[in-house]
Amino acid sequence: MSEANKLNSITEAIRIQIPRTDESEHSTPLYLTSSFTFDEAETMRAAFADENDENIYSRFTNPNVDEFIKKMCALEGAEAGYATATGMAAVFASIFALLKQGDHLICCSSVFGSTHTMVTKFLPRYGIETTLVDANDKDAWEKAVKSNSKMIYLETPTNPQLEIIDLEWAGNFSKRHNLILNVDNCFATPLLQKPIEYGADLIVHSATKWIDGQGRVLGGVIVGKKELIKDIYLFSRNTGPSLSPFNAWVLSKSLETLDVRLQRHCENAMKVAQALKQHKNVEWVKYPFMEDHPQYAIAKKTNESRWWYCLF
Repeated sequence: MSEANKLNSITEAIRIQIPRTDESEHSTPLYLTSSFTFDEAETMRAAFADENDENIYSRFTNPNVDEFIKKMCALEGAEAGYATATGMAAVFASIFALLKQGDHLICCSSVFGSTHTMVTKFLPRYGIETTLVDANDKDAWEKAVKSNSKMIYLETPTNPQLEIIDLEWAGNFSKRHNLILNVDNCFATPLLQKPIEYGADLIVHSATKWIDGQGRVLGGVIVGKKELIKDIYLFSRNTGPSLSPFNAWVLSKSLETLDVRLQRHCENAMKVAQALKQHKNVEWVKYPFMEDHPQYAIAKKTNESRWWYCLF
């Protein structure tokens, strides 16, 4: 397809679908199966040897899960991906698959509670050191770099403090120090920002949040550079945090309405923030697209729309 005729990423994600079966179904069928069969022993041998892309076992790959991953890759502009049972499973796999004893992680201090617990309580048990850094203290980020530093992990906006990190700066910083840049894009979604455009190597999501958007299922996904995703896939297929086919089917369908849902979320968030700002019983409101937000200029530069979320 020529550049001029290339589909918008939102349209492309909607159109990505498992090839139709002989039943000519309109909607993707559910592949609720633990394992898959082979007509020939040689095909099965090649599958187990990673010489073809045949499905073997749903902990490894599954058509519904693959469809969801391909849609997320289209939206984020990523080369490859792996889907997990929860958002925290995605965070876990994106770090544990790539770091080893003796390595050092630099992490923004304002992160989701379970992520904070993982990097401060559980990473040290495996000999992986973590330095927590104020999200927008650039000098502190520079001072945190060590000879054994391997990865930067950050959220933007952070959950729940709504701090905004300059992704352009983060991308340049990670390249300068030869570090893997791992970005949690859960709060923004790829519709509001695409970290890969700023140099991110990996992007993680809790699909439970805005990707599903209706409180029905749990899920997570990691997308990014193909060589990094391969290591994450091999780690995960042997440790077991895989996404269920049913949840993948629900999440894939959810992506088809993400654009219209997020537009309304953003419109409502701005109206709520403005109303709270004027309320006599509200002391403060924190919303990235209000000029008194500390990182208002960064939010305007990085993001394609308004945020859906405010604090007060």
